[in-house]
Amino acid sequence: MTSTVATAPAPKVLADLVPEARLRTAGLVIGGALLVAAASQVKIPLGFTPVPINGLTFASLIVGASLGARRGAAALSLFWVLGVIGLPFFQGANSGWTYATGATGGYLVGSVLAAAIVGAVAERGGDRRVVTSVATMAVVNVVLIWGLGTLWLSHVLGVPVFGGDKSGFAMGIQPFIAGDIFKVMLAGLLLPAAWTGVKRWS
Repeated sequence: MTSTVATAPAPKVLADLVPEARLRTAGLVIGGALLVAAASQVKIPLGFTPVPINGLTFASLIVGASLGARRGAAALSLFWVLGVIGLPFFQGANSGWTYATGATGGYLVGSVLAAAIVGAVAERGGDRRVVTSVATMAVVNVVLIWGLGTLWLSHVLGVPVFGGDKSGFAMGIQPFIAGDIFKVMLAGLLLPAAWTGVKRWS
């Protein structure tokens, strides 16, 4: 009796040498970065603050929860790097190092960390229940995106974090509370709904 051992087919082109898992990961990371870039073009300026109403927060939470910690952070990092080197990825088709480290730079960095944390929780099943999904995104939004964004905004503008109409809080958090509550609730509901749909149709 002779035994046969299955062997992988010989590669026909160089691309065949790349494992499919790596190709899928690369595609997901690039797709996540492009999604965040597209959402960042949603921009509603507010006259009293350099921080506009923007789709970055919503997109970073969705990408992080959908891709997981490493891939989510990689997608947001790729978005940031491509914006820095000149692609019009930042809000209002802006780009470059000066913009990336400007008044809204803290929100960009906070979004990378937010995607990683939300992704880590999702990997443990936290995105499959509405309570844990919404709670995670709310905490991450407040601590990382609002927190880092406001601290950096205050530093760049040379204003106190709290106290008066010209504080970091007044310009970087207060105008966005209602909108971010809506975005966090929507993002937190979408992930459990997606899992329910997958189970129903699988």
